[in-house]
Amino acid sequence: MQRATYLKPIGLFPAPADPIEEGFAGLPLAGQALSFTTVELAERDGTHITRRIVTLGDAIERDWGRATLLAAQDLEAITAPRPRLAGLALDRPRIMGIVNVTPDSFSDGGLHDQAEAAIAHALQLAEEGADILDVGGESTRPGAAYVPVEDELARVIPVIEGLRKRTDKLISIDTRKAEVMRQAAAAGADILNDVSALSHDPDAMRIAAATGLPLILMHAQGDPRTMNDNPQYDDVVLDVFDYLEGRIAACEEAGIPRARLVVDPGIGFGKHLHHNVAVMASLALYHALGVPILLGASRKKLIDHICDVPNPRDRVPGSIAAALAGAAQGVQIVRVHDVAATYQALNVWRASIAGTAEALR
Repeated sequence: MQRATYLKPIGLFPAPADPIEEGFAGLPLAGQALSFTTVELAERDGTHITRRIVTLGDAIERDWGRATLLAAQDLEAITAPRPRLAGLALDRPRIMGIVNVTPDSFSDGGLHDQAEAAIAHALQLAEEGADILDVGGESTRPGAAYVPVEDELARVIPVIEGLRKRTDKLISIDTRKAEVMRQAAAAGADILNDVSALSHDPDAMRIAAATGLPLILMHAQGDPRTMNDNPQYDDVVLDVFDYLEGRIAACEEAGIPRARLVVDPGIGFGKHLHHNVAVMASLALYHALGVPILLGASRKKLIDHICDVPNPRDRVPGSIAAALAGAAQGVQIVRVHDVAATYQALNVWRASIAGTAEALR
């Protein structure tokens, strides 16, 4: 379903320690240490889209006609603190470490495709600062082949079971398949992460609802084998918003409350370079969905397209830059390969904008 209006907070900056005492007129961003006083208003009528910058005063007080209620709801969604995710506070950027148990992942395929090696790698990521360990047994990179459910289960369940015995870090299962979700939840997974937003497997919505676990809904256009052949959008930023809003509504109708949901705009999934950078520049828009945002840009092809870095393992600096760009727009979770470097970068960024290292405690 296509919206008529969209609000994006812009000009984000550090929130004062005591906004009331300092006479601050801005609004907080999703319970984080960022604030805003200005928004970009996008208005859409079919393929005709206009964007303009308005102050908070205009956004709150002006009569926008039929869009007035929606604008008020968007502002409430943008400013409301996010609930904890499986017990994890989202008042600052959190790190999800990638644990690929696959022979063909684009970045580290084959390095950790044995259970004990994958467990050791995951524990190392936890030691380096990962808050969530994301275990996946099927590569969904562009051009990836389908993995049978039995093979995927054989890859991921021993890893989840092994991690559950050795760490209290949150574990997420990166899968599109309902049966993998079900068995992963039984093995101890805390979060479901589906790149198809529960659209690939007809049983996924029912199983996800039954597990009671938090769920990450990602935008992707098309199947992994062909999704980057010729992706088409009227406006990629708004089209991604509409898709994710629709998937949130579908989850709520199936009995999955919004408080359990996270959205991921899907960098690299059915998007060319100009699509990806447009989404990166407008990550703050997705706060109007009223749920946490996850950004997964680590080592992805857009870094090669921008900087000519063909080897994914050489894309660490670009990956850190993407994570910081997301954090500066209030993204709550960054999904990364290089946890130690990202942890260090995020902590220096947080201390720098706060003006004190006390912000890290």
